[in-house]
Amino acid sequence: MSLKSIKKIRALKEEQLNKVIKSAWQDRISFEEIKESLGLTEAEVITVMQRELKPGSFRLWRKRVSGRLTKHKKLCEYKISIES
Repeated sequence: MSLKSIKKIRALKEEQLNKVIKSAWQDRISFEEIKESLGLTEAEVITVMQRELKPGSFRLWRKRVSGRLTKHKKLCEYKISIES
């Protein structure tokens, strides 16, 4: 992770951190939507989650979002277009 990303994460206020965590836990909010609204990339969101959650909670979250189509807008749109 770049120094710029680390500085961006450290500059987040508690209210912003809470919004990142809440958005990351929600299944229907993709990483792309988080980037649009909060300006954080997927890697930065992962870093925030790792820093702010307990280790067990972080592992549970990573297991939950890994491979989940709704967390990646392009994968979700691709699946929908195949089913149509």
